Amino acid sequence: MTINFDLTQVNKMFEQAEAIAKTLPREAYDVFRANTPIRTGNARSRTRLTGSTIEANYPYAERLDDGYSNQRPRGMTEPTEKFLEKRVNDLIRKIK
Repeated sequence: MTINFDLTQVNKMFEQAEAIAKTLPREAYDVFRANTPIRTGNARSRTRLTGSTIEANYPYAERLDDGYSNQRPRGMTEPTEKFLEKRVNDLIRKIK
């Protein structure tokens, strides 16, 4: 008895998942940056995407993320995480 598997469809799904994984960091960065409060613009200008890591390189980043600013009382991380959760769920549903 021999069982053969055609992995064509599985490989296609992995390729689609890999493509999704490449776009998500940039999308998350855009959401994070858009949710960064602006007063002087320093926080937004010092927020960078390095590879797949969002770096908030300023001393008060944690305070802003904790909701210190009235402009963004939910901070930056929470809205970014919610965006990613919804985006990943939507994208996974589309993989066929």
